[in-house]
Amino acid sequence: MRRAALALAACVFAGPALSDVPRVVTDIPPVHSLTARVMAGVGTPELVLPPGASPHGYAMRPSEAAALEAADLVVWVGPELTPWLEEAITALSDPARSLPLFDTPDTHRLAFREGATFEDHEHGDGHDHGHGHDHGHGHDHGHDHGHAHDDHGHDHDHDGYDPHAWLDPNNAATWLAAIADALAEADPDNAAAYRANAADGAAEIDALTAEIGQAIAPLQGRPFIVFHDAYHYFEARFGIEAAGALALGDAAQPGPARLREIRDTIEAQDIACVFSEPQFEPRLIATVTDGTDARGGTLDPLGAKLAPGPDLYPALIRGLANDLAACLDPAS
Repeated sequence: MRRAALALAACVFAGPALSDVPRVVTDIPPVHSLTARVMAGVGTPELVLPPGASPHGYAMRPSEAAALEAADLVVWVGPELTPWLEEAITALSDPARSLPLFDTPDTHRLAFREGATFEDHEHGDGHDHGHGHDHGHGHDHGHDHGHAHDDHGHDHDHDGYDPHAWLDPNNAATWLAAIADALAEADPDNAAAYRANAADGAAEIDALTAEIGQAIAPLQGRPFIVFHDAYHYFEARFGIEAAGALALGDAAQPGPARLREIRDTIEAQDIACVFSEPQFEPRLIATVTDGTDARGGTLDPLGAKLAPGPDLYPALIRGLANDLAACLDPAS
């Protein structure tokens, strides 16, 4: 099994001076994509979560666990998204090899929304919600979260905070710089390449954000329901807001009362669209939309059908905008 694990690791990483390139493992496809963008021309990261799997509950295969143990750096959102990964990372011989992106300074954090239906406001952590962002470093970690609970034993109080933060492109740009810094520390010989890639990637994301902002603007004010509360960051960044979600932010199975509330909301607010997700059973969508005028669509927060790699992240964000427009635009 040891030989198999080493063979797996060897086939994953490519680039110059292969033996000197850090072995990097990532949790979900969007984080893998951002990491691949930073490592472009130097190496290739490994992806733990297979495309199409839900990050909220997953059992790693032996080969994935072996790749994690062999990694020089693990880049992940954090235990708020993948609690099943926390134990494995904590057990690493050097936990400092872990980079939890949700702890990155200047990450824009939002609280989970309460209830099946949402009020027309966002609960942030005091960071700037505008379209500009600062890719610099040297900031402290002082975040006023307003929650005193800490179920994970970390220094930061994240209880109640939504971990789907990659769906705000500004966070993705911030994370590129953090990934570059971590890689530069692990691999000083390629530090300049990592930081140049991160800067180029951030510029690409800035252009993407402007493009999506223009595409989303005509959809503002058109009500929709999402499968689970995973899109708050995208909504807040681009000025749209879901009216509710069938499931909680951790994708837990909704109960009958929640489904009734969603159905009542669809009828009362003349909801235009109800979106399913490729990672979950779509039958609940039919349960709440049957007999109503709501249209059905699909939103994918992870890029389940996209090829892993540096191009996945921009394709994911662009795909969300296109899928929203396809259902919400009356002319479509």
